Amino acid sequence: MKFNKLLKNLSIMAVISLIVFLAGCGSSSGSGSAAKTHMDAAGDTAAVYKANCVSCHGSDLQGRIGDATNLQKVGARMNEIDIRKQIEEGSPNNGTMKGYKDRLTEEQIAGLVAWLAAKK
Repeated sequence: MKFNKLLKNLSIMAVISLIVFLAGCGSSSGSGSAAKTHMDAAGDTAAVYKANCVSCHGSDLQGRIGDATNLQKVGARMNEIDIRKQIEEGSPNNGTMKGYKDRLTEEQIAGLVAWLAAKK
């Protein structure tokens, strides 16, 4: 009986130790952490673009439905406010683009806006 109890306690201690060890994995300090966060944000933005935008704007931002859908230099012709408005509201006049205000989070929209504004 005592052996079983000891084994059970050792198993619990091993699991706790493993959890504590794994909780520390992957964390870093300083600029490495900021770089990782930036890379994660860029990866998230790329995933959001791929899931929501690529069908009309293309995998290389080249546009797939006419010149207006080409985003390769969108930051040169639109500022961040206009890009955000376009993403959130879409194209209400001609209905080509639907709005994404209710479909994407604020963080996702902000990521797309910053990424697209840099395309000059």
